[in-house]
Amino acid sequence: MRYLEEFQDPVLARSLLSDIERTVTRPWAIMEVCGGQTHSIIRNGIDQLLPEQVELIHGPGCPVCVTPVQMIDRALAIAATPGVIFCSFGDMLRVPGGERDLFSVRAVGADVRIVYSPLDAVALAQQNPGNEVVFFAIGFETTAPANAMAALEAERLGLVNFSMLVSHVLVPPAIEAILRSPACRVQAFLAAGHVCTVMGTEQYRPLALEYRVPIVVTGFEPLDVLEGVRRAIHQLEAGTAEVENAYARAVRPDGNRAAQEVLERVFEPTDRTWRGIGEIPASGWRLRGGYARFDAEQRFEVGSIRTSEAAGCRSGEVLQGLIRPSECEFFGTRCTPRTPLGATMVSGEGACAAYYRYRGARPDPDRARVA
Repeated sequence: MRYLEEFQDPVLARSLLSDIERTVTRPWAIMEVCGGQTHSIIRNGIDQLLPEQVELIHGPGCPVCVTPVQMIDRALAIAATPGVIFCSFGDMLRVPGGERDLFSVRAVGADVRIVYSPLDAVALAQQNPGNEVVFFAIGFETTAPANAMAALEAERLGLVNFSMLVSHVLVPPAIEAILRSPACRVQAFLAAGHVCTVMGTEQYRPLALEYRVPIVVTGFEPLDVLEGVRRAIHQLEAGTAEVENAYARAVRPDGNRAAQEVLERVFEPTDRTWRGIGEIPASGWRLRGGYARFDAEQRFEVGSIRTSEAAGCRSGEVLQGLIRPSECEFFGTRCTPRTPLGATMVSGEGACAAYYRYRGARPDPDRARVA
């Protein structure tokens, strides 16, 4: 396949669905880890087209959603500091902290800017030597290489007014935390293709082996998701637990070695708190000692800020796949995209936002059956 439309072909989708229907003999629960996959599933009604024995569980695959409240409040404190130009991707501006968001501090005079690359923030630091320029560096392994390059570029330019508020999180430790939970119902995973484009597939093999779960790396178009589900069902029915690459057009087993070398040079593993989930050991990156001078958390001394999730918000349960967005009593009432209680209703990859956008402020419709 060479063109995007081919990955949305309804005839090929029907063929994959038919194979799944012929193969499945009992109930199975599969978690997609990426928020982009969640949106593809809900937008295209894939969960409603699958046989009723196949349940798709939405996982913590949205980096905006899992950025903890305390990190948002640290960002707010830095952004409100006189002389600071605070730079972020657009989704983060609406994510609620303890009491407000980045749009709110911008509304009262803070210089908060949307950028499309961390290198835009480096350029702003060059252009504004009298200001402190801070970039909000969030994301999974996918966005981390560009953020690492920003630190390298700032070092090359000798910038003393550039720093990053780092909140990077890593997928494999999150999968392991889910598998270790007593409430875990997940029997197979669809791994995020873009993460594996950077990191490869080998890091998932110990998880598949230890926990006896199939892990299928796949993409984001409807046929990508269906092929991932099909392969997972075949493994589950056969009693195997392997790592399969269903996204070979983009993913190699060893990933992108050049990107990995940049990441290893700039970042080191650290424990990281996930919004709604809690602390997961060694599940994030922080700047290595040689690049600590670019650490905004240290530069602005905001590391002591601690904040709790909004009362009543169940986004943590959504992120762990324990409930669907529409099962939250506040979904579509107190919690909407205009008045979000949690990040899962704000982010372009959040599960709550997907349900609200594609299914409205109502419970899930009855699951459709394919004849």
